[in-house]
Parts: sequence; C-alpha cells; structure tokens
Amino acid sequence: MRGAFHRMPTSPVGLSRGMCTHNDTAAFRRTPRAPLPGRADACPVMDETEFWEIVDSTREAADGDPEDHAELLVERLLRADPDAVLDFARHFEARYNRAYRWDLWGAAWVLLDGVSDDAFDYFRCWLIGQGREVFEGALHDPDSLADLLDGFDEELDGDGEELGYAADEAYEQLTGVVAPDLGIAPAPPEPEGTPIDFEDDAVLAQRYPKLWERFAAP
Repeated sequence: MRGAFHRMPTSPVGLSRGMCTHNDTAAFRRTPRAPLPGRADACPVMDETEFWEIVDSTREAADGDPEDHAELLVERLLRADPDAVLDFARHFEARYNRAYRWDLWGAAWVLLDGVSDDAFDYFRCWLIGQGREVFEGALHDPDSLADLLDGFDEELDGDGEELGYAADEAYEQLTGVVAPDLGIAPAPPEPEGTPIDFEDDAVLAQRYPKLWERFAAP
C-alpha cells in the first residue's frame, strides 16, 4: 500500500472479517522506497495542526465516505508542494504505527465483528481519517470509540485502505517518481501491548463494555 505502506504490484489480499490471520500474512507489504533526498531546510513544511486540518476538511467534504475522502485528499495534496506531501505522509505513517496495538485491534474486532490483520491495517487508516479527537481518544481508551463515533455503518465505515495510498499517489502525480523513504521507524513485528483472545466473547465484553453493548450485545 502507499502512504502508510506501498501498494504491491499484485492485487491486495481481500478482507476476511471474523478471523485473525496475523501469522499468515505480513502486517506490512511494503515495496522499497527510494532513498530520502536531502533538504536544505530541515524544518517540516507541514506541521501537525495543518495535517489534521487537511484530514478533517477533506473528510467533511466527502460526507464521511472513506473512498470519496481518499479522492478528495489526493486532490487537496496536489495543491501542495512535494515536500509538504512528504510531511503529510510522515504524519500519517507515524500515527498509523502508533495505532498498532492489541487493545485497539480488540476494539476494532468488536466494532466490525471480526478483523483480520489486513483489515486492521485498513482500520488504522480509517481511524486516522476520523480526525484528531477520535484518533487520540481511541488511543487513550479504545472503548471510548462507542462514544466518539456518532454514527457508524459497518458496510461503509472502518475501512480506510485508500487513505493509506493518498500521499504517495499525490507525490507521484506531482513529481513523476515514487515517493522516497520517509525516514519513519517501522512498527514492531507484533502489536504493542498484551495479546487479547478475540474468540472469547466474555473477555471482549469485559474489556470493551461500551463497544460491546452498542455493537455486539444481542
């Protein structure tokens, strides 16, 4: 995939909700990026505030639709210069890696009724796309997603795969070359924190009481 991870030349593995396949497929399917070019000015072109403003404005313009959001995000980044696009990609990837946690995976599992490793990749992209308040709130307490998400459509929401490609697509359109390595440390091979038994409903109901009541309780 791009942005947070490069798209492979073969078609991506489809989502398979309801089963965890972390050991069967790599959480990251990156192709090598070009070396990061030097920049005379080491200061970021795009700061965190502008990053979130772009995420929010494009999501609102898309009325929350993840695919439309990704398209509008590419269009918005095409109005920036290439260095700013790379800074956007760095902000995105750093947050994507921060969200690689077992407790957040468990919350996504309850929210979506099962999440494979690929689907969790896409969920993290979608979570970033929901904006700073939702993203930081979910990292502080994953169960708070039950309160932070005003409306949630399981068929539409929770999958932000294309958002992960947006920055690279914009960069390639602007420059005609593949985006260079971002200089961001990769996420660890395993999620942060203590593994959770996703198949144990009692464990999930206890760990995520608000999410369970809203999205999973009979």
